[in-house]
Amino acid sequence: MTAPTSAASAPAQAPRPEDERLPLGRTTAFGLQHVLTMYGGIVAVPLIVGNAAGLGAGDIASLITACLFIGGLATVLQSVGAPFIGSKLPLVQGVSFASVATITAILSDGQLSDVFGAIIVASILGFLGASFFSQVIRLFPPVVTGVIITSIGMTLIPVAANWAMGGSSGAPDYGSIPNIALAAVTLGIVLVISKLGIAMLSRLSILIGLVVGTVLAAVLGMADFSAVGSGTPVAFPTPFAFGLPTFDLAAIISMTIVVLVIMTETTADIIAVGEIIETPVDSRRIANGLRADMLSSAVAPVFGSFTQSAFAQNVGLVAITGIRSRWVVTAGGVIMLILGLIPWLGQVVAAVPMPVLGGAGVVLFGTVAASGIRNLAAVDYTGNMNLIIVATSLAFGMIPVVSPTFYDAFPAWFQTIFHSGISSAAVMAVLLNLLFNELQRGNSANPSVFAAKPVRYLTSEQAQGLRDGDTFVGGKLVDCDGDEIPVVPPAKAEEVRQGVDSGELTCTDEILAVVAQDAEDAPEAGSPAQSAPAEASPDPAQPRADSPAPRS
Repeated sequence: MTAPTSAASAPAQAPRPEDERLPLGRTTAFGLQHVLTMYGGIVAVPLIVGNAAGLGAGDIASLITACLFIGGLATVLQSVGAPFIGSKLPLVQGVSFASVATITAILSDGQLSDVFGAIIVASILGFLGASFFSQVIRLFPPVVTGVIITSIGMTLIPVAANWAMGGSSGAPDYGSIPNIALAAVTLGIVLVISKLGIAMLSRLSILIGLVVGTVLAAVLGMADFSAVGSGTPVAFPTPFAFGLPTFDLAAIISMTIVVLVIMTETTADIIAVGEIIETPVDSRRIANGLRADMLSSAVAPVFGSFTQSAFAQNVGLVAITGIRSRWVVTAGGVIMLILGLIPWLGQVVAAVPMPVLGGAGVVLFGTVAASGIRNLAAVDYTGNMNLIIVATSLAFGMIPVVSPTFYDAFPAWFQTIFHSGISSAAVMAVLLNLLFNELQRGNSANPSVFAAKPVRYLTSEQAQGLRDGDTFVGGKLVDCDGDEIPVVPPAKAEEVRQGVDSGELTCTDEILAVVAQDAEDAPEAGSPAQSAPAEASPDPAQPRADSPAPRS
């Protein structure tokens, strides 16, 4: 049969949740919330790199401005999209933490221009290979994506803890009670507002928590606004402000490995946000998202910034607020652009104390992990090796988190990949899924204990007492109407049968009272597991075949 040609008869395409448009005020507010959530992370990289390169305060400020500006551009490109570029998902882009270790390693033997040259070449290679890389989408079934999403949240928890303690281990008040208390108060504000039941306030709970926490910190003298107003009010990032890029082969190879890690993490974030907002994500969409990442990363060094990637903490914000619109993220990108052009506004946002960010981060990052756990709950663990895939991959991903020096004796390229808990979990989950699920040849007909499921059966006598609709729920056998069917142990079976036949027992409560009688002398009473044969399932009832259990 041929398909109808009438446009009117064709089904209308369902709107995608990420395309929803909110009123301008709400869009701006939620966009600002995204910026505040990731601001600490986006300024941390230029601070670390600037100090490693021996730059002065003015040059470090320029790096920060450049990172904000490029992050804003990258976010707009990723969320709005262009032909073959941008996933058109609510993903906030910013300078990637994954490159920090490699950048500092390059700086130990070279200079900042070597870093910029390596990023440009590696990002171009990543851009060209995005389509091929995206084909691994078929290797990311729920058992893999669930592991990756969970590991994203779990690896970010230490970041939240570090922020809550003060952000810098060298600070005299790092880990102090006031810092942690400020984080706890911020967390409490977020939770209380979330419980109020007012949808608008609940969705802005993170932003409100950050604002109230910052005001409280200012009152207590824990927020420093002294830098606000210093420098020029408007400053456009100067192209090649740190000199023209230079191209060192070793640096390029190292950075290419980092770019592969970043592409892996971005793929995970794209899949994660797709799962959270319940929108389709295919290989083409992943390729478009990766191209946006790589194009932004290739342009970033021109203005003094570094590799770009999706920020996992903002994936958590999408999950906790339920705001799925990509235009909200676009608004956040525009705000970052403005912050990158107006240093004074950026200085105000930078004054948000790290403990305040840490308090909000606990909820955000925990939400990411919870989203992954929800995905893993839907995975089928029967008759396969999915349980060992999840267990091994999550444990492997946690190694660099709980023991950061674990890979210090390994080659530099290995450290670059596996120092990231996200990459470690992703690599292990993909490989184990290939080994156990994709490559079926050689799999045992009787899987190991990790896949074993207890053998269950009923005797004919046990089955005769069951009726259509009977269900074992919450430790009790109930009928199709939801009424409990008493499970009578052998010691009481004859007494209950005679009571029912004689009319002395006429309802469920009376039968249960008989079953409970002398329970101390008959500990097996009421236990379906003990009244059944040793091999039988604990689920079925044990009524006599000639006297089905009555319904009350």
